[in-house]
Amino acid sequence: MLKTPKTNQEPLWLVIIRLLRWNKPEGRLILMIPALWAVFLAAAGKPPMPLVGVIICGSMATSAAGCVVNDLWDRDIDPQVERTRDRPLASRALSVKIGIVVGIVSLACAAVIAFYLNPLSFWLSVAAVPVIVLYPGAKRVFPVPQLVLSIAWGFAVLISWSAVTANITAPTWLLWGATVLWTLGFDTIYAMSDRIDDQRIGINSSAIFFGKYAPTAIAIFLMGTVILLAGVGFFVHLNTAFWISLILATIAWIWQIIRLQQPEIPHPAYGEMFRQNVWIGFLILAGMIIGSF
Repeated sequence: MLKTPKTNQEPLWLVIIRLLRWNKPEGRLILMIPALWAVFLAAAGKPPMPLVGVIICGSMATSAAGCVVNDLWDRDIDPQVERTRDRPLASRALSVKIGIVVGIVSLACAAVIAFYLNPLSFWLSVAAVPVIVLYPGAKRVFPVPQLVLSIAWGFAVLISWSAVTANITAPTWLLWGATVLWTLGFDTIYAMSDRIDDQRIGINSSAIFFGKYAPTAIAIFLMGTVILLAGVGFFVHLNTAFWISLILATIAWIWQIIRLQQPEIPHPAYGEMFRQNVWIGFLILAGMIIGSF
């Protein structure tokens, strides 16, 4: 039986929960949101509930696998970053061997779920795997690794939409673009909390790349998200409920942009703004569902 080191009193299953980040649901939910946007919009607000269950389970398995892959790549870097030093592989609460096993199991679960989908969605799921696996390496060689993460996030839209319609249309690509820009926005906010540590150890991030212009870049990403979401609403003929939700989301994003312009921001504020994007995403989802009728 696999065991944690004797120095760690935490049960193995709890350590694995932390490795999968299931103790921090906001990161799992924020990947699930674009997938749910896509499945409800593609089905005009009435997708088959078994398919919704598949999408939810698939996003959870995929994000779990992504977390494990990321932590395996970064197990020697995470101990040098304040926010990540207590992660199981970084703190050596979990061995690399167990991490690999958990990662394989997570990917296997995602693969089994993908077999439920139609051929287009299945192969899109396959195409997403290299992006997910290579994202942690992008932080070492690519100046804006959040773009790679955003493209990975965008696959959730393509897979979920095509799971309903078996094709990809213009509104699909608008929603994909909105998801990519939204992810660039909220993950750049998240990256701003790690800038000092990342610069010290030589890791790239969009927050470092844009430097003092990071708040402006985030503003452009989020306003681009609004424009593309409005395009989706126009093309699929969503009613007033969607437009109200988009207006409320825009107000929330403007508030975040204004806050980011302040000369001094408390360190925890970046994480708070990241978590706020979860309920903003669900607000838009509610508008899409109600607005489809």
